[in-house]
Amino acid sequence: MSRGSARLNQLTTYAFAAIQDKVAELTAQGRKPVDFGVGDPTLPTPALIRRACAEGIERHSSSGYPPYRGTQGFRTAIAEWTQSRFGIELDPDAEICSSIGSKEAIFNFPEAILDPGDVVLVPDPGYPPYARGTLFAEGTVHAMPILASNDFLPDLDAIPDSVAEKARICWLTHPNSPTGKVASAEYLERWITWCRERNIIAASDEAYSEIYFGEPPHTALEFGREGVVVFQSLSKRSAMTGYRIGWVAGDTQIVKQFEKVKTNVDSGTPFFIQEAGIAALSDETHVAGFRDHYRGLRDRLVDAFEKAGCPRCEPEATLYIWQKAPAGMSSIEFAEKLLHPEIAAVTIPSSILRSDPTPEAPEDAFVRLSLVPSPEACDRVARGIEEHLRF
Repeated sequence: MSRGSARLNQLTTYAFAAIQDKVAELTAQGRKPVDFGVGDPTLPTPALIRRACAEGIERHSSSGYPPYRGTQGFRTAIAEWTQSRFGIELDPDAEICSSIGSKEAIFNFPEAILDPGDVVLVPDPGYPPYARGTLFAEGTVHAMPILASNDFLPDLDAIPDSVAEKARICWLTHPNSPTGKVASAEYLERWITWCRERNIIAASDEAYSEIYFGEPPHTALEFGREGVVVFQSLSKRSAMTGYRIGWVAGDTQIVKQFEKVKTNVDSGTPFFIQEAGIAALSDETHVAGFRDHYRGLRDRLVDAFEKAGCPRCEPEATLYIWQKAPAGMSSIEFAEKLLHPEIAAVTIPSSILRSDPTPEAPEDAFVRLSLVPSPEACDRVARGIEEHLRF
């Protein structure tokens, strides 16, 4: 009888059984719960991107394997977009490597950097591949709590010197998922300086950089290239989750190390999808439209929670609302309240997202809602919150 590897067996699953049971009960009653759980955009990929992809299929009908690091055209488009968006000049030949979405890059990146026992600093809650890629590379995860008391950013002063001395990578999600917090220029500069002083790679996951509702977020690359690497994706910016396309950019040596792992682990993104990526990066109109769409859903739901007596929690960016639970209520209890038959909203409690095994403090009880259901479904849930919840 085969068994899973030790690496695989150390991975946990989310304890979401009670809420899943309630969803099944509602479904059996003929109600249709609205799923705010997974952050997968349901908006159609814009037509200009789909056309570029279709034309690329014909143009590359017999092109063979694509280059691991991306075509010259795609890497140049990334460099031109980065210059236009952030005022940063990147060398397409040395400082950019394409990826099969950001998940592949983030999960495999520790294999390029870690020796067994090396420490990786990971935001908690945070994107699971930060920790799981570390574990597969035989590294050690040190969780950095993302708390309201720390303005939803890692508290660098709270990291023990003994841990920092062994750390090789420090992850930052910017803008933050799930809280929607945008790091200031001052924080980014301090974070990068802190990492450099300790010879730690500053790894910035910027997949949500274009879904913002105020001032455009900075990129970590604005504060120098040395020891800094950025992970980007077109999944959220251009509703291209199924296309699996992104890139890694920054310090030349770090990008080369990632490329070496990539050539041994997977393949390049198909030519036609890279052409779709080039089209996506050439257009900002659809991105502005997406921001307006998500802002409308955000405002409708945030207002509804406030009318019900919940604290107003208005995210600065991302596809998520990180709604604080009412006083005296745990995140799981709040999520269960939102499954009221006249609301029927499936959300994710913060206690399930956190890896910290200690009981959740009342001030850190939240639920996450992904702004991906239709406007009609979001409005139905908002009305249900206004009419059937009172705190």
